[in-house]
Amino acid sequence: MASLSISSSSTIINSRASPPPPHRQASASCISLPMLPPKPLQSTAYCRKISRNVLTRATEVEAPVTAEAESTELPEILKTAQEAWEKVEDKYAIGSLAFAALVALWGSTGLISAIDRLPLFPGVFELVGIGYTGWFVYKNLIFKPDREVLFQKIKDTYKDILGSS
Repeated sequence: MASLSISSSSTIINSRASPPPPHRQASASCISLPMLPPKPLQSTAYCRKISRNVLTRATEVEAPVTAEAESTELPEILKTAQEAWEKVEDKYAIGSLAFAALVALWGSTGLISAIDRLPLFPGVFELVGIGYTGWFVYKNLIFKPDREVLFQKIKDTYKDILGSS
């Protein structure tokens, strides 16, 4: 088996072939690759836009920073999460549980992708999913009283998890 090597001048050289005679530039065992075309220049309109932006930024007068602009408000969900984290006594256990949950998620995605490669299971799982979705919609979403019961269950679960507030 012949080995090939690439030199820095973009030429493929066959190492089993005899070296070319000094008076010839190329032989059958040496192939020159064409050079790549030069990178196209950006349009002048784009360059003018950049220079205009630089000029604008250089000549702008900065507005004084107010105390209102310095204090950025966190979204409500982040505030709630931060308050809940501060109330936790055993942060090490919560961190370990979060890490275990991530490992379990990673493992389950591997298991699901392995099952998905089997020839029969993806179609069966798709049918089961479509069937369950249809049953869930019929049972919980079509009629108004059932929908209200579902929303109440979701609100109760939400309050149980985050605490009654």
